[in-house]
Amino acid sequence: MNQLDALKQFTTVVADTGDFRQMAAFRPQDATTNPSLILKAVQQPACRHLLTDTLAQYQGRAPDELMDRLLVRFGCEILAIIPGRVSTEVDARLSFDASATFTRAERIIELYQAQGVHIDRVLIKVAATWEGIAAAARLERRGIHTNLTLLFSLCQAVACAQARVQLISPFVGRIYDWHKKSAGAAWIEADHAGANDPGVRSVLQIFNYYKKFGIATEIMGASFRNIGQITALAGCDLLTISPDLLAALAQSSAPLRCALDAQAAQTLDIAHVSFDEAGFRLALNEDAMACEKLAEGIRVFCADAVKLDQLLSGNHP
Repeated sequence: MNQLDALKQFTTVVADTGDFRQMAAFRPQDATTNPSLILKAVQQPACRHLLTDTLAQYQGRAPDELMDRLLVRFGCEILAIIPGRVSTEVDARLSFDASATFTRAERIIELYQAQGVHIDRVLIKVAATWEGIAAAARLERRGIHTNLTLLFSLCQAVACAQARVQLISPFVGRIYDWHKKSAGAAWIEADHAGANDPGVRSVLQIFNYYKKFGIATEIMGASFRNIGQITALAGCDLLTISPDLLAALAQSSAPLRCALDAQAAQTLDIAHVSFDEAGFRLALNEDAMACEKLAEGIRVFCADAVKLDQLLSGNHP
């Protein structure tokens, strides 16, 4: 049995790509997209027709509507291949506007429903800012399920649990990147591998907290840099993995065991915490890594949203 098949025994495997052509070979349950992945995919010749078809069919519509229609078009192509759910992201430029995020998410769901897609097959992806979490809470009450992304800290995870969101996506690789850069020449890779990886440790902390207190929100590790990070999180609810790393797992026959234990987490001595807005903002501010990576992630997604706008307007970035 290869490592990918072994991993599927313990964890729901999700494909992290906008290129639906790459998915069938790995048989993932779900798939995730983001503005950067869609921007990359739409510029490939095999996917370019999704852009041209959207422009031809909805010529003259507002840029934000064209973007949402393009994202939904990609999502529908993906859903034709996978059995589960696709995550589609709200424009990152709305990350600090709860009302606008809610309205945009409703429209994305309506566009999916117009294509015959059931609401339960879509997760609306929103940055885990205070405003994003507030919008997600409102969406969940409407029966629209959410995936809170750009998550780097326990305080974000706790606030998401309080909002009863469907799923969170803690970013393993970006946490690893920050700590490696911060350490500079003092970084020793072997000392920070596997279970000692700072990104892995962050997800484990969230996993243990959620399982300790019976929190139903799903945990989906994301943003992986190597196979070791993935195998160290075998047993997490879900893991969303790039095609390159899915291929590497499929080609490896090394043994793989379940690394996370939900039952053992229930016996741990963990303090229960909760956050109001002021407490959340202070806790996030106290975590330099989380603060910096959240801001950076939003900036990158905003920049790629602008580039998508330019493509949709006919002005190539």
